[in-house]
Amino acid sequence: MEFDMSEKNRTEKEFEEEIPEDEESPIEQVRLTVSNQDDPSLPVWTFRMWFLGILSCGILAFLNTFFSYRTQPLSISMITVQIAALPLGKIMARVLPTRKFKIESWEFSLNPGPFNMKEHVLISIFANCGSGTAYAVSIVTIIKAFYLRNISFVAGWILVVTTQVLGYGWAGIMRKYVVDPAEMWWPGNMVLVSLFRALHEKDADGKSSRGKFFLVVLACSFTWYIVPGFLFPTLSNISLLCLFYPKSVLAQQIGSGMKGLGILSFTFDWSVVASYLGSPLVCPLFAIINVIVGYVAVVYILIPISYWGFNIYNARTFPLLSSHLFNAQGQTYDITAIVNDKFELDEVAYAKEGRINISTFFALTYGLNFAAVVATLAQVALFNGKEIYERFRAINSGKPDIHTRLMKKYADIPSWWFHGMLVLSLALSLVLCIVWEDQVQLPWWGLLFAAAIALIFTLPISIITATTNMTPGLNVITEYIIGLIIPGRPIANVCFKTFGYISMSQAVSFLSDFKLGHYMKIPPRSMFIVQLLGTLIAGTINMSVAWWLLTNIDHICQDQLLPTNSPWTCPGNRVFFDASVIWGLVGPKRMFGSLGNYSAQNWFFLGGAIGPLLVWLLHKAFPSQSWIKLINIPVLLGATASMPPATPLNFNSWIFFGVLFNFFIFRYRKKWWQKYNYVLSAALDAGLAFMGVFIYFCLGDIKFSWWGTGGEYCDLATCPTTKGIVVEGCPLR
Repeated sequence: MEFDMSEKNRTEKEFEEEIPEDEESPIEQVRLTVSNQDDPSLPVWTFRMWFLGILSCGILAFLNTFFSYRTQPLSISMITVQIAALPLGKIMARVLPTRKFKIESWEFSLNPGPFNMKEHVLISIFANCGSGTAYAVSIVTIIKAFYLRNISFVAGWILVVTTQVLGYGWAGIMRKYVVDPAEMWWPGNMVLVSLFRALHEKDADGKSSRGKFFLVVLACSFTWYIVPGFLFPTLSNISLLCLFYPKSVLAQQIGSGMKGLGILSFTFDWSVVASYLGSPLVCPLFAIINVIVGYVAVVYILIPISYWGFNIYNARTFPLLSSHLFNAQGQTYDITAIVNDKFELDEVAYAKEGRINISTFFALTYGLNFAAVVATLAQVALFNGKEIYERFRAINSGKPDIHTRLMKKYADIPSWWFHGMLVLSLALSLVLCIVWEDQVQLPWWGLLFAAAIALIFTLPISIITATTNMTPGLNVITEYIIGLIIPGRPIANVCFKTFGYISMSQAVSFLSDFKLGHYMKIPPRSMFIVQLLGTLIAGTINMSVAWWLLTNIDHICQDQLLPTNSPWTCPGNRVFFDASVIWGLVGPKRMFGSLGNYSAQNWFFLGGAIGPLLVWLLHKAFPSQSWIKLINIPVLLGATASMPPATPLNFNSWIFFGVLFNFFIFRYRKKWWQKYNYVLSAALDAGLAFMGVFIYFCLGDIKFSWWGTGGEYCDLATCPTTKGIVVEGCPLR
């Protein structure tokens, strides 16, 4: 059935009733969410798309990199652009000239008609490329800011771009298995499809449009953030217990939201709420509940028992919550003392300095990470294995659904586009590992090994994500493997992890975007070009902004050398650096093996396998108890995966607003929630981001001091409580 323009006025229900039953999507959520209509005549290669797409990609890449170095980082998501692009696109459709230009046989117009949904989707895909900072930027950061060594800008840029693009080659190979089949439905895309359709529906009640609401909230968010962001920073993290008990170590450990358990601490700063965990307004309630259960179990049960109850791993010798590395006397470990001139472990110096110690909290988070990796695979195998296998078998035998059939109208992407990109990015990566091996430390065979791991895991993890919305990570496994093979080389470890883990992650992200384009009926070649170009632009901006910050801010990321309450503490990069030391410089054998203090953490691997098995057995034993199947062990274990660098204050405020909007407002003001919830989230993020940049560039040189700039006033929260341990600024016990 070809699309007939005369059918535009017919209702979608009438149109969909004519779709043969065997062509309907077999997934109910897709049938309820995705339109079965398409208009191939809608223009997508428009000036509006290119201008807004490249602009949004560049702005998001800049802002996300800029904020990633701050104590409270902010991640501006694609949804912000998804909301903002609509009024901008409509304005351009009104003001741009409609005159047609002709260059030989090519005819085009700056304004080919009304701003349409397909343009909007491509702009959002452009923006999505810049919605996060390239993982490899952290490698450049730890080399320059933590190890105080050098890496050239060219080597850093190649590292960033190749790790981002390499996965697209894997995606091209796997696309026919996880994009075209109806059984591969990618649940995460349902929110985006719903939002696109909602934004392009006209208001029926005549009230304020989403665009006007967005601008009003953006202005309010922009104006307010100057208070906690510049004039009154203490509002970002207020701890009542620290203020009431300024000389009590115990009270500050319990009350500090940044360095303790966060009891009676709160914030008036949206950047604290949205840092690390993203906006709570866009997270489904069931996910928030799982996070609450896992978070409470770890932070308010497991940590207190380990610290005050059993003093596990000499917990009281170190801070309660910390991602730093310590010696046996509770002092910050001097990492530079154990690195030789070859940027490798100096074993003699290491023997003199002694074993590296970490806070019990940090050790437990690693153990939970071990368990979560195995639990994810076990959970999917037990609860979704049969379903995944049947859907995989149906890939070639199943009849195409309506969406796949409609997409056949568009020219497919030639295979050589993917293969050429794969060969080129792999060749450039080999050049990096051969010419700049002294800077990246990874030998050529290590690169090929990492690429092989990524290739092997891309298909199964893509299938898992496309059917369950769960994405197992390879970061711990990759750094563990290379740490055993090449101990003593920290940069080789993180490079191997990045090539193995991120190229697979990029492939999954690429495939997810392709499925979004599949649902929205975007020409595949347009999707490919936009994603590739957006990735190259974003990676270049990521690297440039990071280089600029690293070379212009004194002592950036060195929290012990920075001025009091400086925002440039780089908590995320601190964790990345610690991982390079633990897995690369020192190596897993000296940390989690026979030569380390934390070998018991390996039992978490077994625990991660047993947990889902117990839930599965309970489900089989009591099939009538449907709530048992809702126990998701990987989500519970991974609830605190972002801690550190996330803190209890981040979690507590995120949970508060998540429950407020996705339970109370959703239940009692559903129409308002449906219309404005996502718009509110995007506007809060955008206003905060713009004021943060304004403060840095326009007010950064203005310094003043008063009570409201003193921070949390919980200086004693990091003090050890073991007798005889001397730490500057802490009371002697």
